[in-house]
Amino acid sequence: MSTHNDWDPRAPEVLANPIHAYDAMRKRCPVAHSDAMHHSVFQHADVMRILLDPETFSNRTAGCASVPHGMDPPEHTPYRRLIEPYFSPARMAAFRPECERICAELTARLPRDGELEIMFDFAHPFSLSMQCAFLGWPEELHAPLLDWIHKKNLALLSGEAEAVAAVATEFDGTILRLLDARRTAGPDAPDDATTRLMHETVEGRPIADDAIVSILRNWTVGELGTIASSVGIIAHYLAERPRLQERLRANPDLVRAANDEILRMHAPLIANRRTLTRNARIGDKNLSVGERVTLMWASANRDEAVFGDPDEFRLDRDPGLNLLYGVGVHACPGAPLARLELEAVVRALLAATREIAPVADASPIPSVYPAGGYREARLRIRR
Repeated sequence: MSTHNDWDPRAPEVLANPIHAYDAMRKRCPVAHSDAMHHSVFQHADVMRILLDPETFSNRTAGCASVPHGMDPPEHTPYRRLIEPYFSPARMAAFRPECERICAELTARLPRDGELEIMFDFAHPFSLSMQCAFLGWPEELHAPLLDWIHKKNLALLSGEAEAVAAVATEFDGTILRLLDARRTAGPDAPDDATTRLMHETVEGRPIADDAIVSILRNWTVGELGTIASSVGIIAHYLAERPRLQERLRANPDLVRAANDEILRMHAPLIANRRTLTRNARIGDKNLSVGERVTLMWASANRDEAVFGDPDEFRLDRDPGLNLLYGVGVHACPGAPLARLELEAVVRALLAATREIAPVADASPIPSVYPAGGYREARLRIRR
């Protein structure tokens, strides 16, 4: 197993400008070893090959499998089949009015002419409201969950494994209390996604609580983190491009495709891991069973070999090449919900404003791996 480090993903210059650093690595060393991230894979073709070969590149990277993301077929298949209907076209159509209502309420609170910190003044409250509405969780959870996000960010910044584990345990406790409350309510429990999930079966057997917690954790952490990051990235990108703002205000049907293209260039989630089940060659590296690879979404979606100038905003790209929501058996099942929410919030934000602009001398603060986007970004709003 290789012990030579090709780069340091925690170096200050990498953390200060991750996208620039990943672009450089894609050209200099497309499969790069480091102690922190094992073998990082930067090129689109290599990442796509890994995604389409789950037999060689396993999603099971931890001792306790995350349901279903940390499972491989065939164990993964029945759970995936169970989850997909929650994001069906019919469910998305039913949720759209509530989604648009939440967006209208949040944009109505924007300053008439002033500054806001887009992440905690808007993006995180948006993702919290959406997640609680989709899962049927009470509004009184908004404040505790927002506090939990603060704790999670501090734990990630600390780099201490014990702190990160403690935050995760706290979140699981919140979910278990929600499940207990529904069991206590019996037939009076709300008819929502959480209650329905509790009554699902897999191959004729009820789902164990630890699996329910794992599914809800995956849905919720993805929503609270990645969706909030996406809102911040899109808002900041548009703030720097007034002509694109005007184009989307005049043509709101373009918003969904524009969101995907912006998030191709600026990934809300930096990377994901796989473990080799057999020897394989990736790029110029021979890797062995048990070694780990890190799929660098934030690099693969900017690969010049596929996208030309990665910073050129284009709405005519082949959507099948955009790895924003993954590819293959582990493609994000919640992509329809994410696209619905992001389209609704960006449409509402543009409709409620005349101008969104950056704040002079207030550079955004990048998030910490594995999150993309910003921890903090200040914008000026004119309505």
